[in-house]
Amino acid sequence: MSAGLSHLTGWLVGRDPSRAKPLPARGMNGLRGPLLATQGAGVDQTLVWVIVALLAWGMVMVYSASIAIPDNPKFAKYAHSYFLTRHLLFLGLAFVAALLTFQVPMSVWERVAPWLFVVSLALLTAVLLPFIGKSVNGARRWISLGFMSFQPSELAKFAVLLYAANYMVRKMEVKENFLAAVAPMGLAVAVVGVLLLAEPDMGAFMVIAVIAMGILFLGGVNARMFFLIAAVLVVVFSLIIAFSEFRRERIFAYLDPWNEKYTLGKGYQLSHSLIAIGRGEIFGVGLGGSVEKLNWLPEAHTDFLLAVIGEEFGLVGVLCVIGLFLWLTRRIMHIGRQAIALDRVFSGLVAQGVGVWIGFQAFINMGVNLGALPTKGLTLPLMSYGGSAILLNLISLAVVLRVDIENKQMMHGGRA
Repeated sequence: MSAGLSHLTGWLVGRDPSRAKPLPARGMNGLRGPLLATQGAGVDQTLVWVIVALLAWGMVMVYSASIAIPDNPKFAKYAHSYFLTRHLLFLGLAFVAALLTFQVPMSVWERVAPWLFVVSLALLTAVLLPFIGKSVNGARRWISLGFMSFQPSELAKFAVLLYAANYMVRKMEVKENFLAAVAPMGLAVAVVGVLLLAEPDMGAFMVIAVIAMGILFLGGVNARMFFLIAAVLVVVFSLIIAFSEFRRERIFAYLDPWNEKYTLGKGYQLSHSLIAIGRGEIFGVGLGGSVEKLNWLPEAHTDFLLAVIGEEFGLVGVLCVIGLFLWLTRRIMHIGRQAIALDRVFSGLVAQGVGVWIGFQAFINMGVNLGALPTKGLTLPLMSYGGSAILLNLISLAVVLRVDIENKQMMHGGRA
């Protein structure tokens, strides 16, 4: 029956699927090679299930990590399920937004990319205003929407990603010229960086800088310019740390978290994260059995969720999380390469940019939790508590799924 339906579909579009042949595809460098047609034009189910697995595991761990927070007098008015309820609300909103995003053709995103970038700059400016931005722990990063607090830096990651991909497509003819191709993009990222550092939010600035640099490299900027950009970024971040006392203290605390000078200060989170992961050993103490989440480890449901996973599921659990993110990043990059092979350069760069975003942020968060990197306020994508992050993560992944669907349509002889 399925074979008959396939032949009927092929007859309706004027081709016989039984005679399908490899389709020629030209990459960005003008080379042609065989590209095998896929078996179907449906959604990548494995990719969807990996995303669902990360979301579901994250939901369970957010509840486990936050259940003891109301025991703290500061949060005594909250119910034990407060953060779980809000996380479920965020997931519901993000799911609806992702479904709507999936319906938007990539050609539309290409047209609106510059305007979305302008909107993100406006919001990054607005959040700095006292009567608009909401200050928490000395940082002004949120705009209150009543039912949730929106973080413009998350939108900025998505906007810069689209803008950088659109920019590289427009500058493809001059990509070997530093001043013509790289400098304008560098200026745009610098403006975003100034606004983010004013909040301050150096973690988001790092992610955005890496996204932009990754898209420039994947878009064809030569290796010499790429390493020049990387060197400039290293110098910039080094100067930012050198001229900021509290950031220097974080570096020193990272180097020696057990020093009594830092254990109760800048090294407090890192030391308790390491204690949690150490307690988990190989198989963990069991779901719900974490001691560190009992108001010892700050931000256990956000930045340090992996530490709770390590304590409750052990090394096995941490390796599973790492494996899922590795597979997810690799699959997204593959979809991007496939789009570029079909001469859909903007779509391919967007998909690969999402892969860089998700992969790099997950890498930083894991490195911080494991003590391999200095403490930085970045959540674990798809898993940590947070409305804006979950919302933009699912929107960006919906765009990747859209790229994949359009790839499959083109390989079946249709139009994206």
